[in-house]
Amino acid sequence: MTLAGKSVLVVGGGIGGLAAAVALRARGADVTVLEQAGAFREVGAGIQISPNGARVVQALGIDPAQIGQRAQGVSLRNAAGTRVLHMALPNTGAGFHLVHRADCVAALAARAEGVETRFNAQVVAVDVQNAQVTLAHGSTLEADLVVGADGLHSVLRPALNGAAKPFFTGQVAWRALIPGRPDDAAEAQVFMGPGRHLVSYPLRGGALRNIVAVEERKAWAEEGWNHPDSPENLRRAFAGFGGPVPDWLAQVDKVYLWGLFRHKVAAQWHGGRAVLLGDAAHPTLPFMAQGANMALEDAYTLARELDHAPDLPTGLAAYQAARRNRVVRVVEAANRNARNYHLRAPLAPLAHMALRLSQRVVPNAPLRQFGWIYDHDVTQGAKP
Repeated sequence: MTLAGKSVLVVGGGIGGLAAAVALRARGADVTVLEQAGAFREVGAGIQISPNGARVVQALGIDPAQIGQRAQGVSLRNAAGTRVLHMALPNTGAGFHLVHRADCVAALAARAEGVETRFNAQVVAVDVQNAQVTLAHGSTLEADLVVGADGLHSVLRPALNGAAKPFFTGQVAWRALIPGRPDDAAEAQVFMGPGRHLVSYPLRGGALRNIVAVEERKAWAEEGWNHPDSPENLRRAFAGFGGPVPDWLAQVDKVYLWGLFRHKVAAQWHGGRAVLLGDAAHPTLPFMAQGANMALEDAYTLARELDHAPDLPTGLAAYQAARRNRVVRVVEAANRNARNYHLRAPLAPLAHMALRLSQRVVPNAPLRQFGWIYDHDVTQGAKP
């Protein structure tokens, strides 16, 4: 099926939606992005783009080094700040990158030449059979295909799968940005404590430092990234942590809190003339840093399969077949990592000792363990 001249409505102007727009436009489709906000905003703070996502970024014509800093390593530390394990990251190949989400969105938007973007375009209903969407102000738009890249609270997902209720994991997360230092090491640091952990890394060459802190608790918090909270609540939750953590948290003057919910991967990613990608199809907990990477992989695969297929239904089915099993496995890996970071005594010291021993026997063993994620290349053998 040639995409030349086919009209596509992409619902959502985040990383997945814009990547899909660029990939589809590169294959000749007429693409319109519908973004409910009034502009592309600096939300979400830091993300980690691993080699599997970086290969997609490169295939879309963007140098990952232009949007983020190449990560040199990962350090796992206990709550006191003592290093448990350090993994050096490869300095060749696609690489791992520490990226401000807004910089990735801006780079994708700049690559979206020929793509129309409509802001303040909130989609409130969709007719998947006729590829028609209804906007909040009442107007309707129609195309050959509607792509649902509209995130956790997708309008398209229930239209294809029915309503589903996620369940609260008993974990909440705070995110914050503080001033950084240009001489900060380009590495992600993970501080692991009983029932909680904190991840931090520099952004924009050290101008900023990203902080994500997760706590197990019974008190429920609403899902979503933009719910303000008091910095004192964050400082109180991590008061027993050492190393650089107290100084970092003392600098936090604005923080956001959200509840971590587990969603099932959608059973049906497509139907009629509509298709899902990214969080709309498979929200994942943040413990493998793969949310943005899976959305990038989805976007490229969707364009590739549609371009190769004889017709739309075949292409959409091939896309889901290529993606669903892999995403299920990544989501399960993230679920397991949540438990590993929050071990309590006596398990925590034993687990940390095992990590040190494994590193001595097999250098970078944890990195190799997830080679099936990082070595994957959806762009291999595809048309440019």
